[in-house]
Amino acid sequence: MGRMWKKIGLTLITLLICFFLVLIICNIIIEVGSSGRTFENTKDIPKNKVGIVLGTSSKLIGGTPNPYYTNRIMATIALFKAGKIDYVLVSGDNGTPYYNEPIVFKKDLIKGGIPEECIILDYAGFRTLDSMMRAKTVFGLDEVTVISQEFHNKRAIYLAEKKGLYAIGFNAENLPIKHGLKVQVREYFARVKVFIDLALDTQPRFMGEKILIR
Repeated sequence: MGRMWKKIGLTLITLLICFFLVLIICNIIIEVGSSGRTFENTKDIPKNKVGIVLGTSSKLIGGTPNPYYTNRIMATIALFKAGKIDYVLVSGDNGTPYYNEPIVFKKDLIKGGIPEECIILDYAGFRTLDSMMRAKTVFGLDEVTVISQEFHNKRAIYLAEKKGLYAIGFNAENLPIKHGLKVQVREYFARVKVFIDLALDTQPRFMGEKILIR
């Protein structure tokens, strides 16, 4: 009986070690693959015609403003006003009649001084994979500036590269680790999912007709 439990224990330890190795390896590959392609300062980043801001909820569960959202809005406005993008493609979730990330983003971007005619909405950016693939296939882009927090930008850049879209990232301000720990931990699992999706050739939930950005 004792020998059996010892084998079970060793098996569990081995699986746990393999699990953490997968997390670490996936993280390293994405870090290396996106190295040198994210920017903090508008003066340093090259110009692209289109910046794609990745959606997130504007509010937290308790109804308070979501700092990830607020910081992405500020970063997008700063990039546009610096003349480093001409158009903003807002890619987010529009999964229900009561939840529409692109529309909320658009309203705040207009308040921040970006002309309405310079804002294009992608209502089917349900995931980062969807956003990157649709930017290439639906909106006809070959290169793009991704606007999100650095950890998210790096994953988006890696995915874009694998789907034939050259991307650089403009980093919105991140949260200190003590406030954003849950999101940071979730990111490790999201990076593993990247390789699962690539292996399975996962497609966007919705593709639709082309809306070329000229």
